[in-house]
Amino acid sequence: MRIVVLGAGGRYKTESAIARAARSLGHQCRHIDIVWWHRRLGRAASSVIGRWAEAFDPQFVILTRHAILARDQTVRLLTASRPSAFWYFDALPNPDVLRLGRLVGTMYITNLAQIDDYRAAGVPVVRFLPQGVDPAHDRPAARVPRRYRCDASFIGSGQYPHRHDVLRAIAAVCNLQIRGPGWKGASQDLPVAGGRVRGVRFAQAVRGAAISLGASAVAGQDQDRASASNRMWKVLGCGGFFLGAYGEGIEALAKDRRHCVWYRDVPHAVALVREYLAAPEERARIAAEGRAHALANHTYAHRLEMLLDGRAYPLP
Repeated sequence: MRIVVLGAGGRYKTESAIARAARSLGHQCRHIDIVWWHRRLGRAASSVIGRWAEAFDPQFVILTRHAILARDQTVRLLTASRPSAFWYFDALPNPDVLRLGRLVGTMYITNLAQIDDYRAAGVPVVRFLPQGVDPAHDRPAARVPRRYRCDASFIGSGQYPHRHDVLRAIAAVCNLQIRGPGWKGASQDLPVAGGRVRGVRFAQAVRGAAISLGASAVAGQDQDRASASNRMWKVLGCGGFFLGAYGEGIEALAKDRRHCVWYRDVPHAVALVREYLAAPEERARIAAEGRAHALANHTYAHRLEMLLDGRAYPLP
């Protein structure tokens, strides 16, 4: 099958992982970096993107949120006469996302709780499909610089105050390192060790930490069914021990105390940090099983097979 992926570019972008997955499944794939073309040509980029995509004669078109930069007419021309799907990875929608969903007609989202919202907003077909592991980049680091050694690590954005409480509580009982964008001006009880980390540096931060933490960006995520961030998949792929927030149905993705560990609230998270810092062999066992489970069941190739077949991720 010939597949066109329309979205952002860059070796660590999810769109690149999708393109690699398509090729690993034996498909021909053209990945078009719409952001780069738009920065270079502005509004004129739309016609260039359309011609380049059509020249490939795709049999399936996969769009991500940046595809809206190609303008409505180009999106319609590319998707009206062939199977296509818009895969949205973020928790919060915006008008451009809704418009793109209506233009394409079929939408896959990583936030199960919002399916009815998108349908009510006029997107005809909405299905649940979480992100996954990219084996090309989500893999254990060969070596770890001393600066990444710590008891616990959190890698994520700082502009979401909802996650600060659990990180603050864990920082009070162990050596925590926080990395990611948006932490400028954070209070001193949030130990920010650095900015954004990707690729090898992400893997080094995971391997250097005894525990890699997950923390929801907004309160609603804690109540969402089967809500898992991309952070979990990247940590599992990198061979880390993942401790994240529990949500109903989450064990359809990874099982508690087998592939990772789930906490129910802030005191529970602190108790589990103390428990597993004192149990290095158990941490190693769970991390190894978690990585094997992710590679066997949750790669982007697994997700892409479902998307191309028109299937949602199966939940009990």
